[in-house]
Amino acid sequence: MEPIISSLLETDAYKFSMGQAIYHQFSDYKTTWSFKCRNADVKFTPEMVDEIKRQIKLYCDLRFTEEELEYLHNIKWIKGSYCDFLRLWKPRFDDFSFGTDAPCGLTIETRGTWLNTSMYEIPTLAIVNEVYFRMAYDYDELYASFVERLNAKVDKLAKGEYELGAFSEFGLRRRLSAQAQETAVMALANHKYPTSTFVGTSNVYLAKKYGITPVGTMAHEWIMCVGQGNHKHNPAYSNWYALDAWVKEYGVLNGTALTDAITTDCFLEDFQLTYATLFSGVRHDSGDPYAWGDKMIEHYKELGIDPKSKMLLFSDSLDFDRATAIHKYFKDKIKVAFGIGTFIANDTKVPALNIVMKTTACNGMDVAKISDVPGKGMCKSPEYEHYLNRCIQWRMDHETGNNSLRV
Repeated sequence: MEPIISSLLETDAYKFSMGQAIYHQFSDYKTTWSFKCRNADVKFTPEMVDEIKRQIKLYCDLRFTEEELEYLHNIKWIKGSYCDFLRLWKPRFDDFSFGTDAPCGLTIETRGTWLNTSMYEIPTLAIVNEVYFRMAYDYDELYASFVERLNAKVDKLAKGEYELGAFSEFGLRRRLSAQAQETAVMALANHKYPTSTFVGTSNVYLAKKYGITPVGTMAHEWIMCVGQGNHKHNPAYSNWYALDAWVKEYGVLNGTALTDAITTDCFLEDFQLTYATLFSGVRHDSGDPYAWGDKMIEHYKELGIDPKSKMLLFSDSLDFDRATAIHKYFKDKIKVAFGIGTFIANDTKVPALNIVMKTTACNGMDVAKISDVPGKGMCKSPEYEHYLNRCIQWRMDHETGNNSLRV
C-alpha cells in the first residue's frame, strides 16, 4: 500500500489544542495508551498486522514542513513556542508495541511522554481502519458504495431534507480511507445548503488543503490526565483541574468543554459561573442527547446565563437524521452544532469498525473515564475504577447544591 498518513497535520485539530497546553504545562507527564476493537466478529490477520506496523513506521518517518508550521502558527490560538517545538518533534516507533493475543488478533500499546503518545492515537486508528478495509474486502466495491451513499446525502442536504444547522466532519479516526475522507470533505464543502452549513473538518491536513476551518478543542484524555495524573489530586475534581489549566492556556479562546469524562453531573459541580461564562459551549459525547441538552440549558439559566449565547456541540454516533431531529428540538433554545464522523467518512455496505485507542495510565497510575453510559470507558484496573466511582459518589452526596461552591 501507499503511505496512509502523508502529513503530520493529518490528525484531529484537538490534538494540537491539547498538545500546546501539554507542552506548556505538563511536558513531564508520561502516559500509556491501549488499542481495542469492540467488534466481536472482526479478526486482523498476521498480514494485516504486518502492514499496520509498516504503515506506522512510515508515519514515524514524517516531519512537519515549514509551510505546515506556518499554517499552524496562523491559527490564532497557536503560539510560536509550540510551533518551534513541533519543528523539532518526530514520532518515535520505539514508543509502539504490537501483539496478536487479543480476540481480534491485534494489540497496540504506546508508552512515553504525553506529548508524544497523545499524537499517535488518531494516525494509528486511521491506519488500522484503512489496512483492514483494503485487505478484508474488495476495496473498490466498498469505495463505490461509499460514494453512492455520500452523493445521496449531499443531494438530500441540497434539497433541504436534512436540517442540521452548523455541522463539521469528524471522521478521521474511523474513515474508510484517506481517499474516502477527502472525497467527502470536497463534496460537502463544494455545495451550499438551504438549512445546513458545513463549517469544517477535524482533519487539519484537509482543512489546510481546502481552505476550510479545522475544528476541535479537547478530548477525554485532557480531563483524565490533568485530573488523575497528579496523584495528589482527588480525581472527583478532574474537571476543575482540567478547566483551570485550559483557561490558563487559552483564556476565552478555543473553549468548548467536554462534559462526560467523569459524568456530566459531576462536571456541572465545577462548571459554575466563571467557567460557564469563559467557555463558549459544551460537547456531548455519551448518553441521551435530549436529556443532556435540557440539563445544560437549565444549568445556564440557574447561573443567570442566557442559553442562546452558548453552544451545544453534539458528537456521539450521529447520522443526519438524528442530527436533524436534535437540531429541530433545540434550535430555538440554544445554539446547536454537530460533529459527525463515521456516517460521513465510512458509510458503506459493510459495518464500520468500532475501534478506540484510550489513555490507560498516566504517571504510573491507572486512569479511567466514567461516561454517562456504560461501555465507553477502557480502564485496565477494576479497583481503580471502583475507587474513582466512590470518589465521585462521595462528592455528589456531600457537595451537590452547595451554593458556596458556585463560582
